[in-house]
Amino acid sequence: MFRAISFASLLLATTTPVLAQNSAPQPVPIVETIPAARDIPYPGTIKLDVDATDTLRGIFRVRETIPVAKSGRVTLLFPEWLPGKHGPRGEIEKLAGLQIRAGGKRLPWTRDAVDMFAFHIDVPNGAKQIDMEFQFVSATEGDQGRIVMTPEMMSLQFNSLSLYPAGYFTRRIPIQATVKYPEGWSAAGAVPAKATGSTYAYAATSYEILMDSPVIAGRYYRKFPLTERVTLDVVADSAEELDAKPEQIAAHKRLVEQAVKTFGAQHYDHYHFLLSISDKLGGIGLEHHRSSENGVRPGYFTKWAEQASARNLLPHEFTHSWDGKYRRGAELWTPDFRMPMRDQSLWVYEGQTQFWGYVFQARSGLVSKEETLEGYAGIMAALDTRAGRQWRPLIDTTNDPIITPRAPKGWTSWQRSEDYYNEGLLVWMEVDSILREQSKGTKSIDDFARIFFGGRDGDFGEVTFTFDDVVKTLEGIQPYEWRKLLTARLHEVSDRAPLKGFERNGYKLVYTDVPNKMTRSGTTDLSYSLGLALGKSGITGVAWDSPAFKAGITIADEIVAVNGRAYSSESLVEAIKAAKGTKVPVQLTLKRDDRYREVSIDYHDGLRYPHLVKTVEGEAGLDKLLQPR
Repeated sequence: MFRAISFASLLLATTTPVLAQNSAPQPVPIVETIPAARDIPYPGTIKLDVDATDTLRGIFRVRETIPVAKSGRVTLLFPEWLPGKHGPRGEIEKLAGLQIRAGGKRLPWTRDAVDMFAFHIDVPNGAKQIDMEFQFVSATEGDQGRIVMTPEMMSLQFNSLSLYPAGYFTRRIPIQATVKYPEGWSAAGAVPAKATGSTYAYAATSYEILMDSPVIAGRYYRKFPLTERVTLDVVADSAEELDAKPEQIAAHKRLVEQAVKTFGAQHYDHYHFLLSISDKLGGIGLEHHRSSENGVRPGYFTKWAEQASARNLLPHEFTHSWDGKYRRGAELWTPDFRMPMRDQSLWVYEGQTQFWGYVFQARSGLVSKEETLEGYAGIMAALDTRAGRQWRPLIDTTNDPIITPRAPKGWTSWQRSEDYYNEGLLVWMEVDSILREQSKGTKSIDDFARIFFGGRDGDFGEVTFTFDDVVKTLEGIQPYEWRKLLTARLHEVSDRAPLKGFERNGYKLVYTDVPNKMTRSGTTDLSYSLGLALGKSGITGVAWDSPAFKAGITIADEIVAVNGRAYSSESLVEAIKAAKGTKVPVQLTLKRDDRYREVSIDYHDGLRYPHLVKTVEGEAGLDKLLQPR
């Protein structure tokens, strides 16, 4: 007994001091070194000069002059938190060759130790301005980021080509830009410009507005006036891609007409759809107040019947001029591009924009009603079978642009993604259906649109809103338990998607063995049978808890054989048909790295594809919603 106690005491004595003697430093305090933005005018106008002629190497060469009122410490910022990106997406890694001078003397700069987008300099006595030069070395391969310059065209974003002084609201910093484009090119954007040869001198404006006013430029360009205030500006890889038929442009004109009729006011002096048709320039869909950047694959005009899904892009981005740009969630509005955005209102910003994008594509005839219904069915099915909704509420998906800015995910159906877009659409469809039902058909979401997004015509400032403002507006249109409903939809988890809006509006989701017409070309969607989505490069998705998941399949696998025969998407579809109503599994041979394995998928219910079917006689609420105004 004595020896045991002694041994325990000895063990404690030899171990405890060792733990106590571990080194234990204290953190170095983080000291704020960057002045907060103030709502005061900046003393002087920034001059920005961009040479955008190096199209072979994708290099933008920048010279910038910033007036200074006094000597001492100045902090320059590269835009980090970009509206529309909903996160810190500025490509600071592509800024290179930075040199700063005052009075011809080179000034050393120091990058901030915490904020990598900030540069500190000391301005000498007597200096009236600082002169900078640097390059923005844009992506030349897709794995470096979005390709924004090709030998035929470019997408010029001023937020990548300038620095601005810290300490001021960006709307109070004047700037005037000049850009030299390749000879023979044309350029279009929201800020007016005077062209002298290939050099465009843009009108002086605020830094905030210039950053919100990108430019497309290209060798092959065509301008289509849609109204007195709206134009469709198109650049393409070839002149043939610009061959738009009159009826196609007429549909775009109706898009503008339908949006303006719905919202009432127009929140721009003029608006530019900046459309690139290319398989070389990186695709994009990015909203701005008086323009939008829209990138589609070749065939937008020339293969019109095959490109219906691509025509949802312009209605969506145009809606953002009202929803997201003019009316913006209070926590999303920031005075500069350094203050972090908080994305909780994206269920309105993006969710209701997604809602109107589909409505306007149908009302304008850009996309047929039948195709729109098929698109709705695909959205409903994807969200109704998304297992991740059991643990992750919709409101948390608004954090995705910051958590995982559209990076690939292994298990999207379980992890969820930016579901506030499409599930937001479902929520707003439910709102529309309740407005119709409770008012006995006298009110609809069109009433909300005009009240909430209307305002003063021509005002392209911002009017912020809160959750309470949304509820108050709905209550003013039609009394109902709106707060309770929206809180539940945003914050509660559930097994099923909120499909009641479609059901109240006279349509329900069903599955048949006929493929959905809006399935993207080059893909095979077996999500609702085996639980597999297939693209040109193989497996692109495996649904959580699906038959494929239970068989151990992941997107890292390659299917090499189906039931003992060489794989093709057609052979897999035929195998599902053959297994229907039997006890014979679908047998797959899979390859992963240098290993092969056989898996059996025990599934016998045949092919299942989502569609909408009408459940009422006569004109349903959804029929009325999609009718032209």
